[in-house]
Amino acid sequence: MIKLFIKYLKVYWLSILVVLGLLYYQTTADLKLPELMSKIVNTGITRQGIEDGTIDVIREERLNHLFLFMSEDDKTIVLENYKRIEVKDEMYLEDYPILDTQAVYILDLKEGITRDDISSIIAKPLLITYGIDSGVVDTSKFQLPAGVSIYQALQMMPEAQRAGLLTNMTSSFAEMSDSMIAQSATVAIKNEYELIGIDTSKIQMDYIYNIGIQMVLFALMSAAITILVGLLSSRIAAGTTRTIRKDVFSKVENFSSVEFDQFSTASLITRTGNDITQLQMLIVMMFRTFFYSPILAYGAVMNVLESNANMTWIIGLALTVIMSMIGVMFVIVMPKFTAIQKMLDKVNLVARESLTGLMVVRAFKTEKHEEERFDDANKDLAKINLFVSRATSFLMPLMTFVFSGVTLMIVWYGSIQVDLGQLQIGDMMAFMQYSMQIIMSFMMITMMFILIPRASVSSKRILEVLEKPLTILDPKESVNFVSDETGVIEFENVNFKYPNADDYVLRDISFKANKGEMTAIIGSTGSGKSTLINLIPRFYDVTSGHIKVNGRDVRDVNQTELRDRIGYIPQKAILFSGTIESNLRYAKENASQTELDKAIEIAQASNIVNEKPGHYQEPISQGGTNVSGGQKQRLSIARALVKNPDIYIYDDSFSALDYKTDAALRNALQKDLSDKTLIVVAQRISTIMNADQIIVLNEGQIVGKGTHDELMDNCEVYREIAFSQLSKEELNHE
Repeated sequence: MIKLFIKYLKVYWLSILVVLGLLYYQTTADLKLPELMSKIVNTGITRQGIEDGTIDVIREERLNHLFLFMSEDDKTIVLENYKRIEVKDEMYLEDYPILDTQAVYILDLKEGITRDDISSIIAKPLLITYGIDSGVVDTSKFQLPAGVSIYQALQMMPEAQRAGLLTNMTSSFAEMSDSMIAQSATVAIKNEYELIGIDTSKIQMDYIYNIGIQMVLFALMSAAITILVGLLSSRIAAGTTRTIRKDVFSKVENFSSVEFDQFSTASLITRTGNDITQLQMLIVMMFRTFFYSPILAYGAVMNVLESNANMTWIIGLALTVIMSMIGVMFVIVMPKFTAIQKMLDKVNLVARESLTGLMVVRAFKTEKHEEERFDDANKDLAKINLFVSRATSFLMPLMTFVFSGVTLMIVWYGSIQVDLGQLQIGDMMAFMQYSMQIIMSFMMITMMFILIPRASVSSKRILEVLEKPLTILDPKESVNFVSDETGVIEFENVNFKYPNADDYVLRDISFKANKGEMTAIIGSTGSGKSTLINLIPRFYDVTSGHIKVNGRDVRDVNQTELRDRIGYIPQKAILFSGTIESNLRYAKENASQTELDKAIEIAQASNIVNEKPGHYQEPISQGGTNVSGGQKQRLSIARALVKNPDIYIYDDSFSALDYKTDAALRNALQKDLSDKTLIVVAQRISTIMNADQIIVLNEGQIVGKGTHDELMDNCEVYREIAFSQLSKEELNHE
């Protein structure tokens, strides 16, 4: 399958790169949504729009209180990164009404300092001072003198005593993560903003609107990319399989009879249709799912590992269960896909045989038998399909169970972490979303594992056709026909046996058919007549000996050049769906109306055209089922006559004609094709009695050669055939 894809997908390399690029951006958008959802919960709702523990503006009084709970180094950093705004500076008055009474400090980060750096310094002091101001921290135990605040007392304390008191106050923060401390500090920050006169409700709503708009944009981006990837994937898949189907059909067209003997028609139809459809489905899903899922899973795993949530073991456990299920399913189902395609071949074969031979089936009243044959093949196919469907149907419930189990475990374990202050609710929700993305990715990969084995089997069957070596090949250096030997056919010591057969079908065949002569071939059934003439256009190659056309061995000239000089009318007349005219022009597309009329007249088919309402435009149904056997043969003969080649080969092509039409046709051929070489295979003596040369075959050997009169005198086999068909009087009359 990989070999097939490399060969046929490489022309779409630019589209594939575009698809991969789009999938990268789609996964980026999909992975961004849980992060934004976490921000809405953690910041927009829980922190009321305050993003971190860094306060953007603070009253001078509050900042002085914070300094009591900082080291000298931290004080220095804070003072360097906050700008003092005087009460008289009216340009900030609208934003900070507190400037009417006191100065404020605005955050003004210097290079190399981040908000996280400031948050780690200022968050704990903010919590402590807010706790003191709101009464959460009990200051009565300090027994302060009347009129002395806790801040004044702390300021008057010796450094060592204040440090000890600070350690005691912050002991409760020891178990809290930085993110939890920052989240807790938002209450103090909001309180400070309200005291300054800032509209905190607007801060919260602006933040939620901002993140919400981002989520909508990323969701729309993901949806648009999904549609675009689907479109490109479908175009790539359709284009690829169109090329494969074309190559398969072209390869089959170049098959000789040897290759056709190794592939049934039903199997070739299945390979061209169903098998290539399986590949098309895989290519579409490959770009829409197979490439997308690993990228999404990888990104989700990276985000999970970077999070503070100590729940990665849940993902590991879920993936272990999922991979085990996929492995078991692969072992069970994989061998069945090969059997499915073979069963499908069998169903097509039985259906094709029964429908093609429907008249024979009805004539022998074997409808019940054919129904049973088809039913047996259909039941076998249904049985194995049901097995595969039942086996794969377990995957979705099991995956859903894993999905639900993971959700339950995350909620249970995550709630414990939230209760301990080690995890925020939004982070837990984001972790849950990432976990679902990982599991969904593996669910989609699981669906691919259902398609891949079947497509793999189909690709092998397609490659069997594409890589089938041809037995009939053009020579590397072809030669041209000898111009002064037009229409001459010569067999020189020709022997032939079918591939892998032990016995020869033809032995030591030698004769020459000259231009302007009719050479007839007659013999009992199975004597090798049709095999002999099939060697001339190289439907098979001789095992030994030589066949020359126009002075050249047929193996030394180009097949197209060879067959261009031959008008072949097969034993079974075949017409194609279309019109009478389209079937005649099948031999020569640019034939004039005069040429068509002449061919129809010689083939004794004028009455067919004239009696039809549409004349030349009269529709011909598939297989020519709307014309009789005799009409079909005459139209086939007319088609070969339109081609006007040097050589005509008639493989028992007069068998469906009545004696009168047969005689008229032979007379017309002798009159109008007097300068052509005619090779006629016939069963009826009356058809070939006037031939210039008659070849009599018996068990693959020539047992007689000459005219009718000569053979009646010296060929026992010919006499037996003649007397079995006609009486002495009839022979004399003929």
